[in-house]
Amino acid sequence: MIASAFEYTRARSVDEAIRLLAESGGEAKVLAGGHSLLPLMKMRLTTVDKLIDIGRIPELKGMRQKGDRLEIGALTTHAEVAKDPLVQRTLPALAEAAAQIGDIQVRNRGTVGGNIAHADPASDLPALAVAFDAEIRARGEDGDERFSADEFFIGPLITAIPENSILTSVAFTIPPTGAKSTYLKYPHPATGYAVVGVAAAVSQSDDGTVDYARIGVAGVGDVAFRAEQVEQALVGNVPTEALIETAAAKAADGVELGSDLFASEEYRRHLCVVYTERALQKLLL
Repeated sequence: MIASAFEYTRARSVDEAIRLLAESGGEAKVLAGGHSLLPLMKMRLTTVDKLIDIGRIPELKGMRQKGDRLEIGALTTHAEVAKDPLVQRTLPALAEAAAQIGDIQVRNRGTVGGNIAHADPASDLPALAVAFDAEIRARGEDGDERFSADEFFIGPLITAIPENSILTSVAFTIPPTGAKSTYLKYPHPATGYAVVGVAAAVSQSDDGTVDYARIGVAGVGDVAFRAEQVEQALVGNVPTEALIETAAAKAADGVELGSDLFASEEYRRHLCVVYTERALQKLLL
């Protein structure tokens, strides 16, 4: 299908993009990789009077470590994240997740900022954002703003980013030295989206007890969530198969899960447990 007619403008800076958004009176949308917006436009599920292309703004690209945070520029592609030595060294789960997004074409064009800003419940990166206490950074008419992952994701395709603002970067908290991390998912066979995706990180003290645990889950509900009951069951204990099984069984406790033609609520709850257990077995046994 063909999208409705629209005006196209390329912004040369973040500030110019913000100005163009403000001048549009709410009728413009931002274009980066385009994997979320363009299909909606082609199917005429959304109409846009003006597209503001931010895809070539240099300040929105790149990866850097600042203290205990790994900051990823909004226009950094999934392929770049997956292959980057800094990401592979400091947060392997993020590299693994990026490598599993879509297909080669999607990974070479799709961006970290777009994946987070679109807030699709089945996207992979929100699981990483909640697991590793990501700080989502944006700039708007009132200057720079920062949001925790918990407050940023409000609902399906709904975020806390203000009108006329641009997401500029996502800063993930790097796990402690010696921690291990991974990302596992069950992908939808047609789309590659996560039916369930589990981001996990753990570390152990010298006596073998778990002293750090982070579990983030995406794909099963309206927003990604921390499986805090799993974390609490692990910390302070020496990991065994029995402990991991008991802890993983709590992965979806107290969480309202979705149900559709592909996967029922019961099936999604089962997948939460199975993939959490597999992730923990990979890291601890």
